[in-house]
Amino acid sequence: MATNDLSYKFKTANIVIKLIVINVVVWLTLMLLEWALNMGPVLTRWLSLPTDLGRLVIQPWSLLTYAFLHGGFFHIFWNMIILYWFGQIVLNLFTEKRFLTVYLLGALAGGALYVLAYNLFPVLITSTAYLVGASAAVRAIMIFIATYTPNTEVRLIFFNVKLWYIGVFVVLMDLIQLPTSGNAGGLLAHLGGALFGYLYATQLAKGNDIGAWWERLSDTVVGWFKAKPKQPKKAKMKTVYKNESRTNAGYASSRMSKSEQQKRIDTILDKISKSGYESLSKEDKDFLFKAGKEN
Repeated sequence: MATNDLSYKFKTANIVIKLIVINVVVWLTLMLLEWALNMGPVLTRWLSLPTDLGRLVIQPWSLLTYAFLHGGFFHIFWNMIILYWFGQIVLNLFTEKRFLTVYLLGALAGGALYVLAYNLFPVLITSTAYLVGASAAVRAIMIFIATYTPNTEVRLIFFNVKLWYIGVFVVLMDLIQLPTSGNAGGLLAHLGGALFGYLYATQLAKGNDIGAWWERLSDTVVGWFKAKPKQPKKAKMKTVYKNESRTNAGYASSRMSKSEQQKRIDTILDKISKSGYESLSKEDKDFLFKAGKEN
């Protein structure tokens, strides 16, 4: 019963809660599985985003799966808190499908900038690293809503703050820390997600949905795994003779000899003279009609 109850709550929860649950479950499962099997971060490494292009070709899925991994409790804790806070604001204005589009494409944008920087910037090109965390996706959500509704105010402890203040603050903090931080790759991913969120919001305000292609692709992929409804069996066609008695009467009259037909006609006419036409059975009426046409 408890399992069914949890399953029902998950199915009926909004997309923000579902993403938080998925992130937490993936983090706990990998951590406990690698510890129990004493295998080191083997599974995590195959899902993390590498800077090496050769490695990336072997594990292209890591451009997205890295965003569902986390390095520790506080890493996932703060990401999920911020996701919940800003995610609810986004869902007040947009559909869950659009929210998920911003989230996933923000993760892809952050991962792409991360890989690009490590293969183009001289200061990073000799380094090798792996990226984990939902920070780029969360930044995309944060900057998206801060750009789309910049003057919306939220309560921050004791006072109200406009969303665009928060957006500018977090981006400036990432830029300031970039040269001295030991987490340059993570900060670059933040900036990639933030840039995507900003572009999505500004284009959407102009009437251009730059995430529409992703939604169409997602619908197609989801359609592959949906069970197709069974087509009802086509009914076999058959001829229905509504005037079966007339047919049978016609068939019977065609097999009678002339004398037999006349005798039957006389009998019917005699019945009419005694009791009227309405006293005839349907078969008699059909026979008389058929005989009249033949004669």
